[in-house]
Amino acid sequence: MALILSVTIPFFALVLLGWLAGRAGRITRAGIAGLNGYVLTLALPAMLFRFGQKAPWTSWADPVAIGLYAVCALVMVGLLLARARHWGLGQADGAFGALVGSFPNSGFMGLPMLVALLGPQAAGPVICTLWVDGFLTSALCLARAQWPASDHDRAERRAAIGRALVVALRNPLPWSMAAGAAVGAAGWSLPPVLDRVLQLLGDSASPVALYTVGGLLWLAGQGTPATDGRTAAPAAGVWPSAAAKLLLHPALVALAGWLAQRAGAPLADDTWRVLVLTAALPGAGNAVLLGERYGADGGRVARIVMASTALALLSFSGLTWWLTHRTA
Repeated sequence: MALILSVTIPFFALVLLGWLAGRAGRITRAGIAGLNGYVLTLALPAMLFRFGQKAPWTSWADPVAIGLYAVCALVMVGLLLARARHWGLGQADGAFGALVGSFPNSGFMGLPMLVALLGPQAAGPVICTLWVDGFLTSALCLARAQWPASDHDRAERRAAIGRALVVALRNPLPWSMAAGAAVGAAGWSLPPVLDRVLQLLGDSASPVALYTVGGLLWLAGQGTPATDGRTAAPAAGVWPSAAAKLLLHPALVALAGWLAQRAGAPLADDTWRVLVLTAALPGAGNAVLLGERYGADGGRVARIVMASTALALLSFSGLTWWLTHRTA
């Protein structure tokens, strides 16, 4: 357990440092926007390109892993949207609550941390989850956030789906993985200088991203919705959503994987373990900015991310210990 904590604590400590920087006024919303742009357009794509280049395509394009994880993501979104109505949330707040409760922080935190914990073979299954969350989970929740009030407004429904798909397709992360995989499959080698640039960018992705998430969580949590004329969303469901992310999501993936294996599906134990641990990660911090852009209460989304991140240090580390001890 001490070895696992020696890997996981630094990742969570970076989020805490960003949160403390926000509290101390050392990072501003404009600074977060700049850092977030750097991470999403340069650093994280470089890291994913390198992982895609090195991982065999059979690992990051595993149809069983992708299908299993996609089904679980759809179930999670459906359950959380149903609970949102019970909590009295509006459409956008319900949609982004479902997004942050079913979309783990697999890019900023999961990929580097699971590779450090389980070895480079963990990269492939995590990339499978990034495909699902980058295209399916996010597009579904974005479409729901913009869904017209009238079910008879077919044109607006098509427009909402189209806008969500455009946002998903503009996400540079899946395309970075695909480009890296294509280069690796072709057997090409990048010029040493370019490869070194990508390495430097990729190495900076996780520290900068997690620090930025911490600062964003502080600032979003201090926001006053009255400044833009919106009414604050109810706080109901924050802790249940965090619990669903950390407990229900991995339990659902674990059960689905176990059933798939019993049915004879070609799902390796190592892949199953990585999928479960990815689902056990806290909610993705970039959902806060995305939610604010589409009319959701960013403070509520931030509270869910913060709650799941604070609790995940123990829940994720404990689950990692149990799974590795169980399969040792």
